[in-house]
Amino acid sequence: MTFSADRHHQIEQFLYHEAFLADESKLDDWLALWDSNDEITYWVPCNKDDVDPLKELSIIYDNYDRLKLRIGRTNSGLAWTQEPKSKLRRTVSNVQSSAMEDGKVLTYSNFHITELREKSREIINWIGRTEHHLITDGDSFKIAFKKIMLINNNLEMSQLSFLI
Repeated sequence: MTFSADRHHQIEQFLYHEAFLADESKLDDWLALWDSNDEITYWVPCNKDDVDPLKELSIIYDNYDRLKLRIGRTNSGLAWTQEPKSKLRRTVSNVQSSAMEDGKVLTYSNFHITELREKSREIINWIGRTEHHLITDGDSFKIAFKKIMLINNNLEMSQLSFLI
């Protein structure tokens, strides 16, 4: 089932807001977008998009507690790869949304993130597709699942040291 134009716009605005918070390193606010139960998944597969993360390597495979630890480490200043923090700008596009059988909202979108690592003056482009499972929360949403499928997840890559 597809959504009305107004509902689809609301979903797009949520995804744009999530991207803004990540780009601005407002990570506590970004974490607040997630459903706070331990059943959530934040996943960046490695080598292929469709693998079993319990049997094969992932770049990131976090539940809520691990995601909270990751953000705490980044915010603490002890994540040396993020001192100084990378400057990020992302574009979210081609948003598709539909209803799932369990009442969640399924979205797919493309992204292009440009990262500037000031210390090395290196510019890195991260490109891929994201799948979200969103739970309706009043007039907004909470994230229950996020899968980031990088187009180069089967190649050697620079260290992914921020939340994509």
